[in-house]
Amino acid sequence: MKIKDLMHTGVAVHSPDTPISTIAKTMKEKDVGAVPITDNKQLVGMVTDRDIALRAASDGADWSKLTAKDVMTKDVASCQDGDSIHHAAHLMETRIVRRLPVLDHGKNVVGMVSLGDISHGAPHDVATKLMQAVSAHHA
Repeated sequence: MKIKDLMHTGVAVHSPDTPISTIAKTMKEKDVGAVPITDNKQLVGMVTDRDIALRAASDGADWSKLTAKDVMTKDVASCQDGDSIHHAAHLMETRIVRRLPVLDHGKNVVGMVSLGDISHGAPHDVATKLMQAVSAHHA
């Protein structure tokens, strides 16, 4: 099975200069916990609800002045829409992430795949191994 068969399409993306209040509003409206950050359609980072909570709120910063580039994770793991579910699961295991932006051959964001998507589409042993690896720091 390929990632394009599992991924969510219609992903909202924002630029590095987007205020985090706008990103938080997008998360609320779309019921998502992560928003890819793009510059000229190329993935440059990701802002998660956790990034907002830990990098913005816990530092006591003035939220009205913070943008995506202030809180985003820059070295974002991603996969391509033609990648296998096994490849994406392995990438999530090694990078210990719960979500991957999905790129097309032009490196444009075309979707997102989550731990839940993989757990529903992968063979049981692959899904179990992935969940254990990603959740290991909570054990």
